[in-house]
Amino acid sequence: MAEPTDNVTIPEFSTLLQMDPYLKPFEKDFKRRYAQFQKCLCLLEEAESGFDQFTRSYQSFGVHRQANNGMLFKEWAPAAEALFLTGDFNGWDNFSHPYKKKEFGKWELYIPPKEDKSPAVEHLSKLKVVVHTRSGERFYRISPWAKYVMKPEDSVIYDWVVWDPPHPYLHIHPRPKKPRSLRIYESHVGIASPEGKIASYTNFTRNVLPRIKDLGYNCIQLMAIMEHAYYASFGYQITSFYAASSLLSRDPDELKQLIDVAHSLGIIVLLDVVHSHASKNTEDGLNKFDGSDSCFFHSLPRGEHKQWDSRLFNYSSWEVQRFLLSNLRWWMEEYRFDGFRFDGVTSMLYHHHGLGTGFSGDYSEYFGLQVDEDSLVYLMVANHILHTLYPDCITIAEDVSGMPGLCRAVTEGGCGFDYRLAMAIPDKWIQILKEYKDEEWNMGNIVYTLTNRRYGENCIAYAESHDQALVGDKSLAFWLMDKEMYTNMSALIPMTPVIDRGIQLHKMIRLLTNSLGGEGYLNFMGNEFGHPEWLDFPRKGNNESYHYARRQYDLLDTNSLRYSQLYAFDRDMHRTEDKYGWLASGPAFISAKHEGDKVIVFERANVIFVFNFHPTESYSNYRVAVSSPGKYKIKLDSDEGQYGGHGRLDHNTEFFTEAVPFNGRSHSMMVYLPCRTALVLANEEIDYCY
Repeated sequence: MAEPTDNVTIPEFSTLLQMDPYLKPFEKDFKRRYAQFQKCLCLLEEAESGFDQFTRSYQSFGVHRQANNGMLFKEWAPAAEALFLTGDFNGWDNFSHPYKKKEFGKWELYIPPKEDKSPAVEHLSKLKVVVHTRSGERFYRISPWAKYVMKPEDSVIYDWVVWDPPHPYLHIHPRPKKPRSLRIYESHVGIASPEGKIASYTNFTRNVLPRIKDLGYNCIQLMAIMEHAYYASFGYQITSFYAASSLLSRDPDELKQLIDVAHSLGIIVLLDVVHSHASKNTEDGLNKFDGSDSCFFHSLPRGEHKQWDSRLFNYSSWEVQRFLLSNLRWWMEEYRFDGFRFDGVTSMLYHHHGLGTGFSGDYSEYFGLQVDEDSLVYLMVANHILHTLYPDCITIAEDVSGMPGLCRAVTEGGCGFDYRLAMAIPDKWIQILKEYKDEEWNMGNIVYTLTNRRYGENCIAYAESHDQALVGDKSLAFWLMDKEMYTNMSALIPMTPVIDRGIQLHKMIRLLTNSLGGEGYLNFMGNEFGHPEWLDFPRKGNNESYHYARRQYDLLDTNSLRYSQLYAFDRDMHRTEDKYGWLASGPAFISAKHEGDKVIVFERANVIFVFNFHPTESYSNYRVAVSSPGKYKIKLDSDEGQYGGHGRLDHNTEFFTEAVPFNGRSHSMMVYLPCRTALVLANEEIDYCY
């Protein structure tokens, strides 16, 4: 990256500083970052005719069939002494097809068509790049740009396979518009079946997409799609960045169909993209592709993430930028994803990768030498390019540090993300369930955690994600009900105290998180209905078992189990949000967080939310503050029988406001509030069309 200039001007820079005056002492840092960003774009314009052409490099690197059916191969291997191509097409001859060395560490090979004009290297041919090093070593590598790789049954090493089908899948349906209220269904295709096996893209399309649509989620976040050799890595040890996982299907067009069908249902699809690190695999990964330890990555020790046992990209490298930025474009163009959830952003932002560092909120932690500005500028460039080329693109940052400006526009000096994950919220719920009795829950502390965010920077709230579902932790349902989930979830028998408590709190925690915790919401597949088992991928420690690497959707197919009651509440919560749009509205006005009563009351999007967390006390006439006078009715009630509640409220009841000021509002009304119940009330006299 180039050195910044002193006279940089940022068009809307004052906006960020006005929003947060505490950032004023760091104005020079923002200017330097923005100068580096501008310089990067200028260099792309000068050297590559702009980022549009630069990010289409996947059209030239790797292997491509030409108009005359000749095959053109291109790689970047700056430390290599020589490159050869071997494979099925030449009987695995290691020397018959040498690449020609070009400028800047690039290599090219052209193979003319056969005499019958057919391609010399056909669809599904297996290939390897033979790399000769200057020290006389020979390695067999997979092209970093490989669009399809596959592991033979008798091998642990993947093959590079030419994917050039005669009739590739063509998308039919247009991308849906970006939703105002983002409701994300975090999904892993491989576990999306009750069977103990790796499920397919087609299974997800046929059996899970209809459930997602019915539940009211408008976005799917697909995990573990980028090819990873080790299934138990949950998709976070990427080996082939351009290949859709062959573990989920031998036909990547099935993934295209999955996305196309989702689009037909009005659901957008995000890719869980991993640009924060890469697998250390050499024979089927990027590591030491050209024989050196610095191809694509920083040299050791900087180029190694010791805790993740993986390699770290050199974001200042021109060709690494080409590879990663083109990778984003590839998934948007070829598979028609609608955006990305960027994994491991905290690791990218800081040289210490967030290890051994507790982020206190002191602003000095976000600036200075600990910040990896090469990485930060890469993220700025990535977001700028994505949002310029695809205005409805959505990007989400997994960042635990809370870096200011991460979710503000690049032109304001921000990093350009649309959302960040509110990662403190699930930790708080787990802490409460582990450490406190119900009567000890602190309403003020819960509200503080749910509202403690940088307003003006959108957050995705979630009560639990895949992290809490993994073995070694417990899902919320497991923390609440534990072993009784296996014996006492029948709706044909009275609820035990444990199941009663678990069912009621499971719903309340989700609604409170959804309505107060952010500007978007996320749920990990199956958790919406209280999935009764943790998630554990096959590994040596469990004898390579798939028993827990599944989601038991079949539990919903009978009404005799209470899982369907939790499912119904989750569905109606999203349908209610879809009508009133509180996620897309401004911050909530919190009128009550009463410690003795264990009651939380707030207003958001002209909707009143009332939560009574008390385990035993119900309140017959509880005064609730409202801003708009009129007649209110119940729109969602966690105590309804269909949701596993006790049916203590009459939904025909009309609540009329009084001109009695209360808790900072000009009006108020009296509400019957049963214990362990959450209510959503709306004014019948307001048009809620948003």
